[in-house]
Amino acid sequence: MIKKYDFLVIGSGIAGMSFALKVADKGKVAILCKTNLEEANTYYAQGGIASVTKPTDKFEHHIEDTLIAGDGICDKEVVKMVIENGPAQIKELVNWGVDFDRNEDGNFDLHKEGGHSDFRILHHKDNTGAEVQVSLIDRIKNHPNIDIYDQHFAIEIITQHHLGQLIKHTTPNIECYGAYVLDIRTHHVHTFLSKITMVATGGIGNIYESTSNPPVATGDGISMVYRAKGLVEDMEFVQFHPTTLYNPGDRPSFLITEAMRGYGAVLKNKKGEEFMEKYDKRGSLAPRDIVARAIDNEMKISGESHVYLDVTHKNAEETKAHFPNIYKKCLEVGIDITKQYIPVVPAAHYFCGGIKVDMNARTTIKNLYAAGECSRTGLHGANRLASNSLLEAIVYADAAAKDSLKIIGNIDWNDRIPEWNDEGTSLNEEMVLITQSVKEVNQIMNSYVGIVRSNLRLKRAYDRLELLYKETENLFQHSVVSKELCELRNIINTAYLVIKFASQRKESRGLHYTIDYPKKNDHFSLY
Repeated sequence: MIKKYDFLVIGSGIAGMSFALKVADKGKVAILCKTNLEEANTYYAQGGIASVTKPTDKFEHHIEDTLIAGDGICDKEVVKMVIENGPAQIKELVNWGVDFDRNEDGNFDLHKEGGHSDFRILHHKDNTGAEVQVSLIDRIKNHPNIDIYDQHFAIEIITQHHLGQLIKHTTPNIECYGAYVLDIRTHHVHTFLSKITMVATGGIGNIYESTSNPPVATGDGISMVYRAKGLVEDMEFVQFHPTTLYNPGDRPSFLITEAMRGYGAVLKNKKGEEFMEKYDKRGSLAPRDIVARAIDNEMKISGESHVYLDVTHKNAEETKAHFPNIYKKCLEVGIDITKQYIPVVPAAHYFCGGIKVDMNARTTIKNLYAAGECSRTGLHGANRLASNSLLEAIVYADAAAKDSLKIIGNIDWNDRIPEWNDEGTSLNEEMVLITQSVKEVNQIMNSYVGIVRSNLRLKRAYDRLELLYKETENLFQHSVVSKELCELRNIINTAYLVIKFASQRKESRGLHYTIDYPKKNDHFSLY
């Protein structure tokens, strides 16, 4: 079946939904989500959105903090653009119904997180992402020009390749015509033709065994665009959140927001000793890459499987009020955070690389945009500053909306696109092959491509992944497509790109740390 839309949005987080709302008055919009609208990385963002909203804070300070965290490879023009456009987008979120916490005088109740020089994190208790997601969903569902397709999985971006044309990575005029989309309920593949396509598929956390990401974060958009010969960059920079609840068996890992350390919680070892001062003068409020490596080192020194976060010295009622969901979750596993230390361990959390886009969110493929965690804008550099991600998503969604509305009048649907061809395929009844392969990829990435890397580990990861890649591609070519098979394919594709880029960076910078090149090399460049 062929469906035609002016705008096709792949993904239902803050980037995809805010883009949809900004363009829907000018054309018909389809939003694809492979589960439902609530299941996106945005929903799980506890901490908040960083933005300059009080008179004593300055754009220059936020810019400087971002550049320092990015470890020398942020795009300064992008950093300036995102931060200076932040307040206007915060205002729009408030107008859309997002209820950020306020203090007694009616001003925003701002948090401070690691790497920030001031209090500038807007939040809604400890579930800011959920508040943003629910507020946007209400508006999305009530807009007459927006159609929601839940349980729909984008398999491939449609380009000239599907017209029988050979496309190389060097081809400068690749065009996007929409996407082939699997209806998970019926197992039918539909052709969605669109004038403008927005990829907003979120992160890649599930290429790892331990992650704070929801199960939907499997690198789908990045893999689709890469297979369509779009450019990706900075794939080596995977951010591990230093503090997820140590509770073996939990997947995803439950996040203990960085805002708790901003609130005053302190990292300690099993003996109850503070250890962060050994690694950085900012202590427990150092940037995430430093904190994650410090915890990793402490665990290796002690042989323990976790460290601790201590918030027992803070007012108990205040702690419960600020972090109700964390308090509740920890109680469920037998920990009263007002009286006991919280066991914590790093887990894959946020991805700083992805689909290369310009300052209008345009990818290197014509009529294809990307925003949110799947995109590489240049804002984060080698390490994301805490709570800059939701800010980046809304600013780039706005830029994409404005740019696409300028050009959509000159675009028409390509009616020559063939429907999905599954001739010669059969139903794959060996689901165990897929689930086992996912586990193998997860173990490979956790063991060899984690917080600390080496040439030997990366080579071993590549060799083991290559076999899984060949097996999976063969399975894909001969099987009727399924969500599980497509996700496995994307997980392997994304993991390969992380390994490839990590192997090419012959230095340690930001989130990429290798024992073979432990120092930073300011003369080194991948590009």
